[in-house]
Amino acid sequence: MKLSRAEVTRVAELARLRLTTDEEAQMVEQLGQILGYMAKLKELETTDVEPFSHAAENVDALREDRVTNRPDPDALLANAPDRDGTFFKVPKIIE
Repeated sequence: MKLSRAEVTRVAELARLRLTTDEEAQMVEQLGQILGYMAKLKELETTDVEPFSHAAENVDALREDRVTNRPDPDALLANAPDRDGTFFKVPKIIE
């Protein structure tokens, strides 16, 4: 599929991109190649292909959520100028 320079300019405007004339020409060529490849993929027979969400089968790829480093309030507030228990104490700024 061939894109026109006007189409590339319009897409660049929508994406808020400033392209030089050389970059526009390069985008016309590259986006045309990408759309051509997508058209080629569209021609493939995929009726017997079952859809999948990921190319690799990762079972339980994520680890279990566990707290491994509990925060130490005394260490966290060691440099605080003033504190109230486990909280920072700050001066009131709203009158």
